[in-house]
Amino acid sequence: MAMEEEEFCVAENDSDARRRYITSSLKIRLHQKSFRELVLSAYRDQCSICRLRHTELLEAAHILPDKHPLGEPTVSNGLALCNLHHAAYDKNILGITPDLQIQIRQDILEEIDGPMLLHGLQGFQGAKISTPRSSHLKPNPAFLEERFKIFVAAY
Repeated sequence: MAMEEEEFCVAENDSDARRRYITSSLKIRLHQKSFRELVLSAYRDQCSICRLRHTELLEAAHILPDKHPLGEPTVSNGLALCNLHHAAYDKNILGITPDLQIQIRQDILEEIDGPMLLHGLQGFQGAKISTPRSSHLKPNPAFLEERFKIFVAAY
């Protein structure tokens, strides 16, 4: 039996490989839907980093998290980001300076992987994000500064 077939068979015979469920209670952020709609509209339905325009792949990211005392669901505390850039932002793989410049974590910049890493993250190093046209909808620089400090401290 080939190595691949053995691994497949082991997984198929694994006694833990069965469906299991649990009932839980959820805390749902009721404001999230309206926050997403307002942020995406302000950013003209595009990722502020890569300009992707597929709304089904766009999310409203909080600059300061929801649980932060200043983490209100306002457009000035939000960024329109695609799934990839939202996850990278939340995991401190990328940061955004108060002057709107994208910074990629150094170990990620040095990593050699494939085209997704190169074009999806590394290629945005030093670029500026796009922002809403109205000044009152632009990201709050104080929020960006506080969040960027978290990014820098994370690595």
